[in-house]
Amino acid sequence: MDFSFNDNEQSFHDELNDFLDKELPADWYTKPVRWPHDYAGSPYRDPKDEETGEVFRKKLADKGWLTISWPKEYGGRGYTNMEQAIFDERMSYYLAPASGGISCGIVGPMLLRIGTPEQQEHWIPRIASGEIGFWLGYSEPNAGSDLGSVSTFAREEGDHFVFNGQKCWSSGAHHADYSWMIVRTDADARKHAGCSLFIVDNKTPGITMRPVINILGNHSFNEVFMDDARVPKENLIGEKNKGFYHLMQALDFERISLVGIGTFKRFLEELVEYVKTSTRNGRPLKDIPSVRHKLADLATRVEIGYMLFYRTAEMLDRGQEPNVESSALKVMATELARDMAEIAMEILGPYGQLTEPGERAPLRALVSRGFLESISATIGAGTSEIQRNVIAQRGLGLPRV
Repeated sequence: MDFSFNDNEQSFHDELNDFLDKELPADWYTKPVRWPHDYAGSPYRDPKDEETGEVFRKKLADKGWLTISWPKEYGGRGYTNMEQAIFDERMSYYLAPASGGISCGIVGPMLLRIGTPEQQEHWIPRIASGEIGFWLGYSEPNAGSDLGSVSTFAREEGDHFVFNGQKCWSSGAHHADYSWMIVRTDADARKHAGCSLFIVDNKTPGITMRPVINILGNHSFNEVFMDDARVPKENLIGEKNKGFYHLMQALDFERISLVGIGTFKRFLEELVEYVKTSTRNGRPLKDIPSVRHKLADLATRVEIGYMLFYRTAEMLDRGQEPNVESSALKVMATELARDMAEIAMEILGPYGQLTEPGERAPLRALVSRGFLESISATIGAGTSEIQRNVIAQRGLGLPRV
């Protein structure tokens, strides 16, 4: 089996490296307050870095790199999914400013699959240019892992659907323009057959957001309430009452596009460098067997993550549905983020508890944040338990229990 890139892929990899080296400050990787597979939406410590990020994102949009694997007629570059994966890996390794995430990684690809020509013409160019952003309107107080249990209801009334209900754990909703939302449209259908997908404007009268402050003290989540919010019928995406099945496809894109596999390699390299240059009780950390073994375990799992990541891209290029593989990738990445934080905390000892950067705070005081935040990643986009059920049932053919 050949694990190397072909000539086109290697050329794009090198072009992207040159671009990132040129357009980002040499110390940019120290700017974001982000642990691998970050779900907290942590801000930059210096507001000026956000300005740098906005300029960088505009350059990405101008090059067509926000949507490189989309067809050219829809504002993309027509690159392969493998080249898209290379882009995602390099961007995350450099901790480059977020490049469209939900909008370009989930909403756009789904619109290209199930949207009408009119919807594609209306939404795709605005997504491709970075003009608009989306949040995911999935979870509700009584519907998380089991999204078939959503109770937010949309009734038809003339040219609109009228929404009533609540969404919760709505990451980044306050920064976005629209939601990609699943709601119930048939109260009498069995739960998986009565839901539909919509694009909903945040400015719609009747929609109210309330901030939820996370364990790190950041405003990353929201509660969103809908009281007779009127949504145009043309904002129904895909077939009415088929939204749950469309959502299962969208979750595959989410589990792939939001992994940030390169961040794992970046932080592993930083942790290894710390071990090489630090001592404990006068003894070099690099000479302590337990430390060496923990790092070796992390290095092995990072390589496994890369293999799963590129495997899913390869399957997409072959026209296959990487349903099981995306679940395996999601379990691996989120649990690795958690375990990497725990191991780093063990290696750093009391210094790992520091929350602000300084002379005695290794890895820019990110370990304490990762230790607290990484648990959420094992829950978002489907819990590890749900992913293992998917792998068991769809991958191994085991019965439901």
